[in-house]
Amino acid sequence: MQLFSRLKQAAGPDWTGYVEHEFVRCLGDGSLPEAAFRRYLVQDYLFLVQFARAYALALYKSPTLVDMHNALDGVKAILDVEMDLHVGLCAGWGLSRADLDAAREERATTAYTRFVLDAGMQGDLLDLQVALAPCIMGYAEIGARLASSAPMARHADHPYGRWIGEYAGTAYQEVAAAFAGWMDRVAAIYANDPRLPRLEALFRQASLLEADFWQMGLEAAGPDRSVVRP
Repeated sequence: MQLFSRLKQAAGPDWTGYVEHEFVRCLGDGSLPEAAFRRYLVQDYLFLVQFARAYALALYKSPTLVDMHNALDGVKAILDVEMDLHVGLCAGWGLSRADLDAAREERATTAYTRFVLDAGMQGDLLDLQVALAPCIMGYAEIGARLASSAPMARHADHPYGRWIGEYAGTAYQEVAAAFAGWMDRVAAIYANDPRLPRLEALFRQASLLEADFWQMGLEAAGPDRSVVRP
């Protein structure tokens, strides 16, 4: 079994609580309040800064040149492509790069990103990959599911269609598939049966922290559940 599939199966309700969180459900049906999405966008930008550092750490932790190239490609993709795409998405919601750079990290952002970096610092490349996997693989799963949902199919002007399209699109789906394959190749070097409980624990904790990240965004909505279209 692919390592990701095994980890997801072991995570059980913790994984489900992440990929089927209320934030995700409301994002999919278009009912997510603008305040919730805006807070999420700002924090996700700050997350990407730390994500780039995590990939830089993966470069240092890489056991082979092939792994080093994979990690370097990840750093470049975040800094040269994904950050600019995110800034463009934020601009559509009235958020400038200056707004993003001046923002303060919420506790959920700090907790998750430092958990990932700590997993990589204490462990090897596989530990770091497993801590990152819920983010990379989860967004691919969420994007694909939401893109095929009835609200997306019926409404061309879905308020969060652009976000959903990014993660459902071929480019991101290929990134996720490549990451899963890379993790399997590294697991062939490092993984063994006695080590699996630790990897499963890392994956479960990262899934819980991802759910906390959604909850952090949702809590910005307060009692107002209306959606303002950009």
